[in-house]
Amino acid sequence: MDTNELFPGLREALPTHYIGVELSQSINKWLLSNPDAQERAQYLLSTWLYKMREIHASDIDYGAAGSKGMVWFRVYGIKKAYPALGTFTDSETSAIILSNLTPAQKEILFMRKSVDFSLSMKEETAIARFRGSVYYDRGFLCCNYRRINDKLFTIEGLGIPRPIADRMNLRAEKAGLVLVTGITGSGKSTTLDAVIDMNNKENEAHIVIIGHPIEFVHDSKHCLIRHREVGVDVLSFEAGAIEALRQDPDIIVVGEMRDPRTIATVLEITDSGHKAFTTLHTSSAIDSIHRIIAEFPAEEQERIRNRLADVLTVIMSQKLVPTVDGKLILAKEILSVDASVQAAIRNKNIGEIYQMMVEGRKFGMMTLEQDLLELYKRNQITNKTAMNFANNKKRMMQLLSMK
Repeated sequence: MDTNELFPGLREALPTHYIGVELSQSINKWLLSNPDAQERAQYLLSTWLYKMREIHASDIDYGAAGSKGMVWFRVYGIKKAYPALGTFTDSETSAIILSNLTPAQKEILFMRKSVDFSLSMKEETAIARFRGSVYYDRGFLCCNYRRINDKLFTIEGLGIPRPIADRMNLRAEKAGLVLVTGITGSGKSTTLDAVIDMNNKENEAHIVIIGHPIEFVHDSKHCLIRHREVGVDVLSFEAGAIEALRQDPDIIVVGEMRDPRTIATVLEITDSGHKAFTTLHTSSAIDSIHRIIAEFPAEEQERIRNRLADVLTVIMSQKLVPTVDGKLILAKEILSVDASVQAAIRNKNIGEIYQMMVEGRKFGMMTLEQDLLELYKRNQITNKTAMNFANNKKRMMQLLSMK
């Protein structure tokens, strides 16, 4: 689509000295007076989102100076520009972004200078869902959309050992804290959705999911499932978790533990006899334990350490690593908490937990390095990839030399 046809008259209508929120508000005012332009922008975005499915992209980015006027896609971990989709000015991409936000989302954006949200779009016979994030770059709007998997993976498909799957299942353990950790884009939401689906199929219970935004929408199968989106249905993760305790839940899913207050609330949930699932942006089981404790002042850390030892049941830390055929595969580290792990946490001997994972294979435990070695043995990844993605590179080198 020719950009001159997309927003005719936009450039002339904008004050030349405006940037940031003032410029965005001026563009928004122009759009409200030109509904046909908004419709064209909405259609254009829909073609880009359809393109994501066609090329198997996980993310799309556009807008502001960093994008150089182009649309960028991430395909199997590689992000690059697609000039064939056209080039746009910063004001034009800002207009595309604003055309696809609700009035409430724009209000949050203008106040906080960023907004996270979810978007649904009909795709043939299915509904495709995306997680959106709009923010500013050098005074202009830019945007990322991540495509949410429209199919659920199974526990078996993710390679989660049966002893660990049982501990994640309400049928086997009624209470406890399960952590799924990893960097952004490591598939945490996919794993969490697989665990929710397993519980949904195998239990008769009530699951409350608190997300920002809500990504995959689960049908109530054997479980009653509630989806509560931060900013839409509830004020915050912390508020949602506290309110959930009054809603007769069996499982509470907190999308992310972002701050000490949310962490404390999640620990309270599990203290009260509920099962809780949540995520952290950490790359290993040991880092996850350290991170939770370190979020609190020194005078509170002993109490948090003891509470964590009491309620923690499983940590699964994961990475998506490139395969030899240019795709991505899950590599994981799994800790199953037993009396020895509890003692190590309480006694500040967290470093000993690595060896416990090494020796705990019969209980479903594994280090990331052990899992990377298995992927290498199956010729799914190269030894260079195994070294690049290992947390403990010295140990990874030892394992590879013993192969």
